[in-house]
Amino acid sequence: MHLSTRPILRRVALAGAALLAATAAMPQAAAATDDRTAVGGGKLSAVIRYTENGIPHILARDYAQLGFGTGWAQAADQVCVLADGFVTVAGERSRWFGADAAPDFSLSSAAKNLSSDLYFKGVRESGTVERLLATPAPAGPTEDLKELMRGWAAGYNAWLAQNKVTDPACKGAGWVHPVTTADVAARGFAVSVLGGQGRGVDGITSAQPPGAAAIPGPAGTPGAAAAAGTRGVAAPAATDPAAAAEAARAFFDTARYDMGSNAVAFAGSTTANGRGLLLGNPHYPWQGGRRFWQFQQTIPGELNVSGASLLGTAVVNIGFNDKVAWSHTVATGTPVNLHQLALDPADPTAYLVDGKPERMTRRTVTVPVAGGAPVTRTQWWTRYGPVVSDLGAGLPLPWTAQTAYALNDPNAANLRGSDTALAMGRARSVAGIQDALKRTQGLPWVNTVAADSAGGTLFTQTQVLPRITDELAARCSTPLGRATYPASGLAVLDGSRGDCAIGSDPDAVQPGIFGPGRAPTLQGAPYAENSNDSAWLANADRPLTGYERIWGTVATPRSLRTRGAVEDVSAMAAKGRLTVADLQKQQFANRVPAGGLAAADAAQACAALPGGTATASDGSAVDVSAACGVLAGWDRTTDSASRGALLFDRFWRRLTASTPAKDLWLVPFSAADPVRTPRTLNRAAPGIGRALADAVAELKAAGIALDAPLGEHQFVVRGGRRLPVGGGTEALGVWNKIEAPWNAAAGGYPEVAHGSSHIQAVGWDGSRCPVARTLLTYSQSSNPGSPYYADQTRLYSEERWVTARYCERDILTSPKLKVVPVRERR
Repeated sequence: MHLSTRPILRRVALAGAALLAATAAMPQAAAATDDRTAVGGGKLSAVIRYTENGIPHILARDYAQLGFGTGWAQAADQVCVLADGFVTVAGERSRWFGADAAPDFSLSSAAKNLSSDLYFKGVRESGTVERLLATPAPAGPTEDLKELMRGWAAGYNAWLAQNKVTDPACKGAGWVHPVTTADVAARGFAVSVLGGQGRGVDGITSAQPPGAAAIPGPAGTPGAAAAAGTRGVAAPAATDPAAAAEAARAFFDTARYDMGSNAVAFAGSTTANGRGLLLGNPHYPWQGGRRFWQFQQTIPGELNVSGASLLGTAVVNIGFNDKVAWSHTVATGTPVNLHQLALDPADPTAYLVDGKPERMTRRTVTVPVAGGAPVTRTQWWTRYGPVVSDLGAGLPLPWTAQTAYALNDPNAANLRGSDTALAMGRARSVAGIQDALKRTQGLPWVNTVAADSAGGTLFTQTQVLPRITDELAARCSTPLGRATYPASGLAVLDGSRGDCAIGSDPDAVQPGIFGPGRAPTLQGAPYAENSNDSAWLANADRPLTGYERIWGTVATPRSLRTRGAVEDVSAMAAKGRLTVADLQKQQFANRVPAGGLAAADAAQACAALPGGTATASDGSAVDVSAACGVLAGWDRTTDSASRGALLFDRFWRRLTASTPAKDLWLVPFSAADPVRTPRTLNRAAPGIGRALADAVAELKAAGIALDAPLGEHQFVVRGGRRLPVGGGTEALGVWNKIEAPWNAAAGGYPEVAHGSSHIQAVGWDGSRCPVARTLLTYSQSSNPGSPYYADQTRLYSEERWVTARYCERDILTSPKLKVVPVRERR
């Protein structure tokens, strides 16, 4: 018997209309202040409609109320992770968790809580965030964004006031408490500097002048400063330029980050209906404060956008609306530079600019420590930024009596990232996306890939970078900079010369950065793709060139992930007639480019070993004969059921870690054929036998069969249940990237550290509702007691998708619809 759904739909629609009417009647919030809840005389409120998988659709009358609903809903899913982040930006991790414990690295690269606290407490005590909040747009945040942040703080606080925390990660913890608008902005600041000052926190907080006890106070005499003149600076004897160049290249190598992404936009000329398509596949941490959270935001007649945000932000960072969709990929632009300082011989905390001394600014910060005395340290700041003692262990920057280094990070003056996201959510086309980027200029370390319902595509690297041209680097680099700039884009400029100051572009909203007119940009191409290499091959048939080195390289080898991605998407574009289903297939194809290039040759090299034996790294002889057939028969994928994928994975990691590319391939890289080179495995490479022996010995010792299905040994455990996980590591070149630490005792790869996260496949069919499939791989909630702790992780394990509910009809007819009106109670 067929039952009509029309009466049910009508009742639900009427309920939705009533909710809209109630929302429209919500009181107008008064002017913003920065207290611990809402502001003014009116109480903030919103309506949250939950659909399948706990995805909230937040309906509100204005931006403050929208922020309120967003903050409430985020707290409901992620209160402990959010609270932990607010402890970080308040500089109180040592107080609650101990000075020597490590943060989760979501908001900086600080190795220990103490250095994290010294940095973030210094930021807060200096008033940096408050000054940025007070800066008028466009250099500062818009009023809409400030209202969103204010509302977000009020919503988070209201959830805390009206609910009990059940997540064991912070249940009953004293560090879970209300927040302010400034706290929300401080979290946004931390995300903005994540690629700059955030990566230099340890070097910033440890930098101390030589002979610190004898440093003269404010009344100290510059001494011999005048005699120093304008002599410039030289590289300290302890710094080896070649080693520094390699260290800088490694430090800024996007392949080594715990964040990355793939994204591709297809033009209408390649699709079945002439409309655009977008597949976004960000690779982000599966735990901690850099998780995405999925939702929809609606202000009737003003904003209607769906997608995901980084936790603690009040806007959709990647997503779609009824006309346009976009995603981001981590860019190769180097977001910082160094200024090498010539110091006053009589005072190592004074530096010379055109022969005139300038005193550094002290930031003395005291951090409370659990179970111990407070720690007080001084940081040193210059006109260029903070003095830094290193950029990672491989790039020491010693502070001597003659020389120090200051780190310039223009994103330390950028609180516009959420404004960019908000403007993109309101865009109606890829041209609107580009206009949003040009007006707000808020993206600190990512590219943008977009497609629209009219069939348009866009790739652009519009990001905030220090305005360092190749001409400036050639004219003003110190000896150290002449090594690091070509290798990594890290300029080291002579800070003693006024004519080496960084200039400004006329279309830049902030001094000292490139204007958007200088950003590598590709419009209207049949496909536009990026997998964290430079902009050069966003489309292999239309390479982008002519940009400054700081943006990235041209005519250099691409990663295997980029090469595989370009092969895949160019073939898709050539085939044509593409649909959203084709995007879904690409996401889970799990093709291994490294396998296609090397597995057959590796199997033949294996078969040629005398007696089927190879020598392992420890000198032992290992019978690898069984591995030859496994490699030959492997299907060249990292599907969960794939047999041989695990063996190749363990072999390939060892081989590429120990064998330089010049010894690995018989056909070297050619800029004229960058997608197909280098290629042809050198079967005579001595590392092949050793890597095979090590991989075989390792798997046998762990009791793992050489042909075991990948999913039996690459998995996550949720609710006591093993969920197999497909995909593969960066070195394999797999689109569906998964990075998991090896733990033989626990069965192989028993947990995902980072990789595919908020995936979206979006298109349009001519209706008012986009055609979208999404997947949040690690699910909405970090609370193991939540029904949304592992539901989408199970879907990801099974390569299944969520059908997005964007239009009102779709939301209101959800069989899982749950309507939650939320309101302040004061």
